[in-house]
Amino acid sequence: MRRIAAFILVLLLLPAIALADLEVHFLDVGQGDCAVVLCDGEAMVIDGGPYGASGKVYSYVRKTLNLRHVDYLVSTHPHVDHVYGLSSVLNAARVDLILTPVLQWDSKSFNAMLKYAKKQDTPVTVPSEGDTLMLGNATVTILHCWPEAVKEGRTNDSSIVLRIDYGRTSFLFTGDAEDWSEYMMLDANANLKADVLKVAHHGSRDSSTQAFLNAVQPEYAVISVGRGNSYGHPHTEVLRRLEKVGAKVLRTDLSGTIIFRSDGTTVAPI
Repeated sequence: MRRIAAFILVLLLLPAIALADLEVHFLDVGQGDCAVVLCDGEAMVIDGGPYGASGKVYSYVRKTLNLRHVDYLVSTHPHVDHVYGLSSVLNAARVDLILTPVLQWDSKSFNAMLKYAKKQDTPVTVPSEGDTLMLGNATVTILHCWPEAVKEGRTNDSSIVLRIDYGRTSFLFTGDAEDWSEYMMLDANANLKADVLKVAHHGSRDSSTQAFLNAVQPEYAVISVGRGNSYGHPHTEVLRRLEKVGAKVLRTDLSGTIIFRSDGTTVAPI
């Protein structure tokens, strides 16, 4: 009887064990950004990569991950190296909600995203700082969204910055946010501490100020960047700043697609 009782207890615990992981896939899309977050059967896609990566993004979402439904699609800002492949996600899966800092942008890639969103009847909205979403058992918090930056010619600073908390672990996604945005978040006393940082703007010197990195104190820093890119990303200054805070740096140009897994207590690349 004791063995049967123990076996029943194991069966009762199995669903909790099966739901105990959050995964973040940082896709190797060249000089651009694209990440897929999976938690408890739900999915969020953050950016879609540049021109030329749409086929890879579609294949990864549809075939590698076998996703037919995406809960949230985040366009951190409308630059083509982040937004182009979002249409591929909308073609690969049903999307419930799109978050973006702007509702209009004069580019074919941004308008294609809107076109396919309309075809699916997917709502498109501009989030506010402090908004929270649930992705399974993970909490997604909007730390920064500055639409007015576009009018000031600082489109990178319009980037949606969000953190994902899962148990005692956390991820911080920064889009292409530059120093102005970083100081705004610091001044607002935003909760920036995170285990994994998606380094802003592909490692550009215009982002990742030392003050910002000191607040984040990441164990891991992921740089999504194209091999041999013409911008010289990641810049040496940023790599030195990351070294100063003790972050382990992982780069898509050197490692390809990078996957992290969290059980709510610890987080590590797999």
